[in-house]
Amino acid sequence: MARKVVRVVHESKIIKILADPVRREILRQLRHEPQTQTQLARKLNLTKPSVKHHLQLLSKSRLIRVARSKVESHGILQKYYETTSNLFIEDYEKTPLHLQKYFLQFHIERLRGILSVFQLVGKRRGEPIKVTSHELKELAQEIARQTVKVGKRYEKTEASLNRETLLIMIYSEALEEVMNKSEWKDFFDLIAPTASRMPKASSGD
Repeated sequence: MARKVVRVVHESKIIKILADPVRREILRQLRHEPQTQTQLARKLNLTKPSVKHHLQLLSKSRLIRVARSKVESHGILQKYYETTSNLFIEDYEKTPLHLQKYFLQFHIERLRGILSVFQLVGKRRGEPIKVTSHELKELAQEIARQTVKVGKRYEKTEASLNRETLLIMIYSEALEEVMNKSEWKDFFDLIAPTASRMPKASSGD
């Protein structure tokens, strides 16, 4: 079965599983190539029982699956695991409150990168931008909601893009949706007058 491009995760129990740094690293490793429990334990410097525990949770949540099995020379069956999707997007509205801050930080860091580009453009125009921490947080929350909506458009598509290209595409579409919202018009008029006059995205697929 082909791997999906995107899976939007709505279940709070699975979102909690995704919040664990070790499991996120396991997913990152398995996105690149199928690997066994032993290989992961060696790469992550973890015990095999610890890796087995994480793999069981990820498998039960349908975040990973067995890509293939192979009987090695010593007769032990080795299972090679892979992710079921190139990208998992946590539904911000369904994320437990105590974890929203954790996931929001990812969006804040990405937005800082985007706003840094706007800052460079602004400085060249002689109009450096100013963004408060409160504005950045509110914008990150809006982006978090929009990435879920955009991600749903990709859910039924089979994997063909690498994760970074996919993430940039989804994030740019989400940002465009936010920029076209009336409540954010004044904000983007101030920091990126040209960008804020972008034509609205087509509602068609």
